[in-house]
Amino acid sequence: MQKKLMAEFLGTAWLVIGGCGSAIFAAGIPEVGIGFYGVALAFGLTVLTMAYAIGHISGCHLNPAVSLGLWAGGRFSGKELLPYIISQVLGAVVGAGILYAIFTGKSADIGGFAANGYGEHSPEGYPMLSGFITEFVMTFMFLIIILGATHSKAPKYLAGVAIGLGLTLIHLVSIPITNTSVNPARSTSQALFVGGWAIQQLWLFWLAPILGAIAAGFTYKYLSPEEE
Repeated sequence: MQKKLMAEFLGTAWLVIGGCGSAIFAAGIPEVGIGFYGVALAFGLTVLTMAYAIGHISGCHLNPAVSLGLWAGGRFSGKELLPYIISQVLGAVVGAGILYAIFTGKSADIGGFAANGYGEHSPEGYPMLSGFITEFVMTFMFLIIILGATHSKAPKYLAGVAIGLGLTLIHLVSIPITNTSVNPARSTSQALFVGGWAIQQLWLFWLAPILGAIAAGFTYKYLSPEEE
């Protein structure tokens, strides 16, 4: 169990460093910045790389909503939920701390720090309801992808590719709306450093992804063929 928790800690830290780091450092550089496309791909690559690095150790959840969705889908033990979630949040916070240390070496003003938000803190000004629907639906579909790609009857060894590309697609759709969460740990880590509005709006980025993930877990359990 300890090795699984360490794997989740390291994997979630890498997700924040790679995904949020790309948004903070590389997205907006004039002429050569990676933009939304690059950030979306970076998030997908963090999950893809960790799927093959730690998937055989912990399952590579990297996300409290994923753990809860897998539990709802009958793929994960309820006894492991809390330790996994704690490890994921701690890993995300450490990842954000590394980004903070790098960024503040150049500037004391961290700005939005890739935090998630709605209303005036949405990249394109989308309101709370739009943000909630987006986070619910995107997390729902993310779990459908995960549960399907990791099913015993799915093609072997390709789960990481499908899941990583799925997360990339999710970001391509939803970065303009909420800066894309679908992951309460990722949202928490950035909000803790931004404070203020980011903490006040954090509830949405726990509630909507968790509800979407659990709904997907029960849905896929109903739809899917029996495991072999």
